[in-house]
Amino acid sequence: MDFFHTQRQSQQKRQPKHSDKRRLTEDQVRLLERTFTTNKKLEPELKLQLASQLGVPPRQVAIWYQNKRARWKTQSLELDYNTLQVKLENALADKRRLEKEVIQLRDELRKAQEMVFALSQGMVPSHPHHLHPALPLPPPLIVSCNSSCDEGGSSSLHEEVNGEVLQLDELYACLIGSGGGGSAWD
Repeated sequence: MDFFHTQRQSQQKRQPKHSDKRRLTEDQVRLLERTFTTNKKLEPELKLQLASQLGVPPRQVAIWYQNKRARWKTQSLELDYNTLQVKLENALADKRRLEKEVIQLRDELRKAQEMVFALSQGMVPSHPHHLHPALPLPPPLIVSCNSSCDEGGSSSLHEEVNGEVLQLDELYACLIGSGGGGSAWD
């Protein structure tokens, strides 16, 4: 019994006394909050000034600042995280939109390639997906593009028409450009 009694007494001696530490009033907290908005870091002179103004020990002001700064950093991280999350969602939406656009453009390019191939084989498309042999062979295909169709990269596929080698993407750009912005085969 004596062993437990001495152990309890030693635990009581180790516990700090909270009699000198008082809870801050609303007015004191408001003053600390106002000061914190202008000074995130507590300088020693400011700590002493606030402690005397509030009537509390300087250590209590320092601890309040330390806790407030920790909460402020956590809130800042949460705001940054939310901002990044919104940016990520917007980027993913753009990515999905661009992927759809790529699929549409590939489909239009495939249709243009079919048309060029059909014309080079002497076939006339009654519909872009149905090619029929032409009755007479159409006159040689002459394609000109006065706009800047050759600004982009060029494809390795090409078509020779009237002794000129036309890049397929240039031909496609010229055909689409003359179609009023839409596909001529829709």
